[in-house]
Amino acid sequence: PIRLPTMNNWQTFFDHHAPQYMDNVFTKNTLAEVDFLIAELNLPPGSAILDMGCGTGRHSVELARRGYRMTGVDLSAGMLAQAQQAAQAAGVSVEWVQSDARAFTSEPRFDAAICLCEGAFGLVGTGEDPEAHDPAILQRIYAALKPGAPFILTALNGLRAIRAVSQQDVESGKFDPLTLVEIYEMEIETTQGKRTMVVHEKKHLPQDLKRLCQQAGFQVLHLWGGTAGNWGRRPVELDEMEVMLLARKP
Repeated sequence: PIRLPTMNNWQTFFDHHAPQYMDNVFTKNTLAEVDFLIAELNLPPGSAILDMGCGTGRHSVELARRGYRMTGVDLSAGMLAQAQQAAQAAGVSVEWVQSDARAFTSEPRFDAAICLCEGAFGLVGTGEDPEAHDPAILQRIYAALKPGAPFILTALNGLRAIRAVSQQDVESGKFDPLTLVEIYEMEIETTQGKRTMVVHEKKHLPQDLKRLCQQAGFQVLHLWGGTAGNWGRRPVELDEMEVMLLARKP
């Protein structure tokens, strides 16, 4: 069994960051992104979709508005509170579940799954094994899907990370070339004032991402460039933020 920390730095960060999350520039293309998701998932309204690491629910709420039965899973109670407010404002009902993505359990009841914009994937807790974190999430998603169900994933692009870091970053402990984990500080506003915390972010090379999904049992159909705001059936660019993978449970 996976030992899950009761509270990790990512959970703390998102609980505090939740009210400002939708101010981030990468959240501004939700309608176009959902158009793309619907086209690629190719499922009729009424289908059940799992949104793993749903954050403030920007994709779940819009998909629910278009008739899909959505379940949004997130580690952060703060993010889910924002998601619930967004669902109420849109007049839709979404099943929200607070859970670590690696601990979510479901019978195979979903017609599709999405895991987007680092809502869970790549966000490694302090003291966790970065090589075990993301495969555990993939296993949980795979188990929750019906046979034949499609899955769309975006992950941080390891090619960009490698091109951006220096040997000095490696020697100072800011970047691990063996695991492609970047370690850096983030500042959050708390009721006690500003606080700095250290976070760990796992990057993936496109072929490694494909291999991880295949090991979880998925049939990988496509690898595309996946940077938010620029989704499409296009090649991965070396310096873009994210890679997108389209897979299917056999």
